[in-house]
Amino acid sequence: MTLIKSISGIRGTIGGRTGDTLNPLDIVKFTTAYAIFISGKSGKSGKPGTIVVGRDGRISGQMVRDIVCGTLTGMGFDVIDIGLATTPTTELAVRWHEADGGIIITASHNPTQWNALKLLNSEGEFLTAADGAEVLRIAEAEDFDYAPVEQLGHVTFDDTMNQRHVDSVLNLRLTDADAIRQRHFRVCADTINSVGGIILPQLFQALGVDYEILNGECNGHFAHNPEPLEKNLQGIMDRMRQGGFDLGIVVDPDVDRLAFICEDGRMFGEEYTLVSVADYVINEERKAKNASLSTLHSSLNTVSNLSSTRALRDVTERHGGHYAAAAVGEVNVTTKMKEVGAVIGGEGNGGVIYPESHYGRDALVGIALFLSSLAQKGCTVSQLRATFPSYQIAKNRIDLTPDTDVDAILLKVKELYASDPDAAVNDIDGVKIDFPTRWVHLRKSNTEPIIRVYSEAQTIEEADELGKRLMQVVYDMQ
Repeated sequence: MTLIKSISGIRGTIGGRTGDTLNPLDIVKFTTAYAIFISGKSGKSGKPGTIVVGRDGRISGQMVRDIVCGTLTGMGFDVIDIGLATTPTTELAVRWHEADGGIIITASHNPTQWNALKLLNSEGEFLTAADGAEVLRIAEAEDFDYAPVEQLGHVTFDDTMNQRHVDSVLNLRLTDADAIRQRHFRVCADTINSVGGIILPQLFQALGVDYEILNGECNGHFAHNPEPLEKNLQGIMDRMRQGGFDLGIVVDPDVDRLAFICEDGRMFGEEYTLVSVADYVINEERKAKNASLSTLHSSLNTVSNLSSTRALRDVTERHGGHYAAAAVGEVNVTTKMKEVGAVIGGEGNGGVIYPESHYGRDALVGIALFLSSLAQKGCTVSQLRATFPSYQIAKNRIDLTPDTDVDAILLKVKELYASDPDAAVNDIDGVKIDFPTRWVHLRKSNTEPIIRVYSEAQTIEEADELGKRLMQVVYDMQ
């Protein structure tokens, strides 16, 4: 079974039997359930309302889009189709159109055969866990009532959202477009043959950045595994080693994750995307307030998820702010950010969330703020990387079978370390075990049938050894 229902949306492989994959009948079912949910939330009388739909460049995207739009109009909703668009563009479009919700057709970093429906509320933010559970309940009940012919909705096309997104990034208070233009940056970007190939050139042109795009055709034929990890990025790393570029930039298919490559072809570190941007934002906020550290503790907060590097905590505290950890999942991070009033947050997978723009991971925002920092500091990318605390994260996985009892496994791991005086155990999301100089986090993925095992230490060898030690505990239980 490859149909996964979670707070991240409805995700699965295309084709196959109903109930097992993301096929036309199940797309209708879950889109209908979402429409019923939104109808109940809108509080409008008469016509249900308006939904924004955007999609990445996946081969199945047009097929899924046709079914989604047809289902929504069959429920009486008007649809604003913004076409090929990033996840953050679609999130912003919901707000700009004052729509009742939005659906993003993308499976993010998953391979070509996958697609998904990411569901948004009227703020252009992902549904909460409770709201997502309600959509799933409605879907399972299948008590559907479609609109009569005279009340069918209509589809309107809007191809202006990409440019509006770019304009909004340039208008952010901390985007220093003048400094960027004066540096005459030359960048190489890998856009994986998806929507990044459409919008990143627009952003670079607006910022006066000279650029070369690798895999820039938005045709859905991903040139390599689309997850922006070092093992998948040898092509752009080799191109960077040839010289002539200040920075390498990699995005995933829906452009909400962001990784940088140094001028010499070395990885900047996916975990350090957020760290570097947060360092710039907090420092600029300090300068803008022109106040002492002691008065700023409540306004320089940052948030990342439990699987993210300690470097964000270190950088935040170095500037006099406070760091808080959230459960994995963008909605969990944004909820914690609102709770603590964070000026920036995100995830260690290269996701930057900057509330002044919107509460969603946005690679365009991350690029503009990173280039602003680099331009103001007048340094190279590798020199900037050397200013941050150095940690290494090992990312492993345990593939699950239908018979795997994940809860029993995590409980066993928790019990093993509960009495260890050097271990702090956190179980708000799987099990994270914090040691004085290292940590390991085991949790069931929201997007794939696996247990993710992330571990961090001073060296990659130590981090990997810690992760594999815990993985062996899991294997011994199976």
